[in-house]
Amino acid sequence: MESLNKNEYDSYFQGYIDLANENENDFLQSLIGSLEDSIIFFKEIPFEKQLFKYADKKWTIKEILQHIIDTERILSYRALRFSRGDKTRIPGFDDNKYSENALANQRDFADLINEFTEVRKSTISLFRSLPNDTLKNIGVAGGNNVSVRALANIISGHLLHHIRIIKQLYLQ
Repeated sequence: MESLNKNEYDSYFQGYIDLANENENDFLQSLIGSLEDSIIFFKEIPFEKQLFKYADKKWTIKEILQHIIDTERILSYRALRFSRGDKTRIPGFDDNKYSENALANQRDFADLINEFTEVRKSTISLFRSLPNDTLKNIGVAGGNNVSVRALANIISGHLLHHIRIIKQLYLQ
């Protein structure tokens, strides 16, 4: 698959896109490949670390996983709309408000992992179903241009970004 063009996404997302493409040049393979590894990773997190925060005003691991789930749903929805030719501008979202209202810390961690698994499987199904000629469709979300295939890379890299943070700051 040809590389993304810089006009397909805002530079803010470059780090996520780089992470998604470290091991895979195909966004679908990146989404699929990270699923099983992520499930194993989250299942191995000790119970006593699930509510740990490395600093004030930071999220717990449960909240991070809920954030990953919410963000993946939102970005997949954007990809669906843009792939279908919908040119309606989509507003951004406040991930801190989502986190506040999700009450992830009150949820069972296994349920969060199961929800992540189902959401990722749905994301994979969505991107598998899209005709190739819709992957370069561009829409506006959060005030920025973004293509369908860039959204797939952002979804994949966003997960990998948060796993890296958990490994570095939560599990040491």
